[in-house]
Amino acid sequence: MAKPTTATPGSKILNHFPFSSFQGRSMKVSDYIIDFLGKQGITHVFEMSGGMIAHFLDSLARQKAIKVVSMHHEQGAAFAVDGFGRVTGLPGVAFATSGPGATNLLTGIGSCHFDSVPALFITGQVNRHELKGDRAIRQLGFQETDIVTMASPITKAAWQARSVEEIPELLERAFRLAIEGRPGPVLLDIPMDIQRGDLPEPPTKLDLAPKRQHVSPEAMDALFTAVERSERPLMLVGGGVRSGWVRDEIIQLAERLNIPIVYSLMAVDVVPYEHPLHVGMIGSYGNRWSNLAMGQADLLLVLGSRLDIRQTGADTASWRAGREIFHVDVAPGELNNRVTGCHAILATLRDFVDAALPRTAGRSFPKHTDWTRTLEELHLQWPDTDELQGVKGINPNILMHQFSGPGSAADVFVVDVGQHQMWAAQSLEIQPHQRFLTSGGMGSMGFSLPAAIGAAASGKSKCSVVIAGDGCFQANIQELQTVFRCQLPIKMVVINNRCHGMVRQFQESYFEGRYQSTMWGYSAPDFAAVAKAYGIEARHVSEAADVYGSVEWLYADPQKPQLLEVAVDSFANAYPKIAFGKPMTEMEPLSQPVEMEST
Repeated sequence: MAKPTTATPGSKILNHFPFSSFQGRSMKVSDYIIDFLGKQGITHVFEMSGGMIAHFLDSLARQKAIKVVSMHHEQGAAFAVDGFGRVTGLPGVAFATSGPGATNLLTGIGSCHFDSVPALFITGQVNRHELKGDRAIRQLGFQETDIVTMASPITKAAWQARSVEEIPELLERAFRLAIEGRPGPVLLDIPMDIQRGDLPEPPTKLDLAPKRQHVSPEAMDALFTAVERSERPLMLVGGGVRSGWVRDEIIQLAERLNIPIVYSLMAVDVVPYEHPLHVGMIGSYGNRWSNLAMGQADLLLVLGSRLDIRQTGADTASWRAGREIFHVDVAPGELNNRVTGCHAILATLRDFVDAALPRTAGRSFPKHTDWTRTLEELHLQWPDTDELQGVKGINPNILMHQFSGPGSAADVFVVDVGQHQMWAAQSLEIQPHQRFLTSGGMGSMGFSLPAAIGAAASGKSKCSVVIAGDGCFQANIQELQTVFRCQLPIKMVVINNRCHGMVRQFQESYFEGRYQSTMWGYSAPDFAAVAKAYGIEARHVSEAADVYGSVEWLYADPQKPQLLEVAVDSFANAYPKIAFGKPMTEMEPLSQPVEMEST
């Protein structure tokens, strides 16, 4: 194989032309991979430097098509990939070195896997001759770690490159696999000697048009007939609506069928708050009126939701009883899994809506006037802002509504994990142009700040709002430096209750108020002071009367990174909450659980 044309690191040729300019010349593998990513529309990559990705870093430095966002921990890079993938639909890309660099990615990889986010993780590995292979030893090369085996259960695929020649095929397979079907992460582990090898031809742009699936007309007709005869129908939408990029079509279908919409935590941003078919969030911490509505529904159309325990509660028999359920999902294993007896439609949501919408033409569906009136009465009877009556200081649910009005400047709300996550999902008034991103399946603290960096860096968000608890924010607080260095338009709201609130609430319910490690042995800094140390403007607010002024300050310049620390009562609980072991219509604090659950 011919040697590549070389130049010094300061070469004007390499500094001013992308690698694709070198048509007809061989390319170093690391150059090839970066050029490949650029040709597929990847504009940013995320990384933390390390020796085993030095070739990739050098290749990135010698081109202009892709911007590098250097994070301060590999977990932060992985969560940034998550945020990038959710708002663009393209695989976010992260690079990490071998050993601790690769293993630090795993939590973020799992988040992408469970929440169906396309992602490509590229890890550097020791030279092939330094791999231990079948030797009865723990390690041969320095930082040699079998990341492929570790990542396999939480990826769609994880491969280690064994030769230079297979790199083009591996890249193409990885990129396609990350996007197709139910999206998710793919990992490529590339030994360092392969990174510096040569490939004879430059990469090309892939045709990523999805394969279409046939959806049975009989299934559509059965669904429409059921809608026509039902009296109290509901549509339940899940995260698959967003990962399938069919949000507008799903709303159009609901409008044609005259079906009110409830949603899971992963679909808070599917139906706008002011839409007449908006009914609210269901599930463990769902809006009380929404869970009560679910309890009365006689027909349920489930789109892109896996009906996990946080949506149905533990009592699936009562959840299933008295209603006909049509369940559409791309993953066969999710159909008739926890909730059985459903009419299963195996399809991508894109294929489903493309089949369903034309077949609604010429059909008239009932208005369900009495049902609509019932839903309105439930909402009036059980407003979310009344769940924490008597709470000291700032009411968290009211706070979320207060963020929503001036927050129209925000494109993306990125919410961490804990009580604040539930308050936000219950009470933010999401507008048609806004996204709501959170860690669902993995439920990882520390998600929000780096995920917001990924969303902001993509260019798809002119103003992102982080909502995090004090415990969560400390998990990746180092990424404040990334926000400052890149001057990203991110507003950070730290809901400071001076404890790990969700687990503290769990201890209150089941452990007689022994608050070990949630309040006892836990502390948090002055977040405003920390932000200022990083060069970011910051403020405190602790009185309800001062919230409006603080919110106006936060949104006055949407482009400026700022932090607002909001003090709330340590003993403010996330209510309502399904009383575990009881039907989803019975919720705390009005009903008590019969057994212990997960938080």
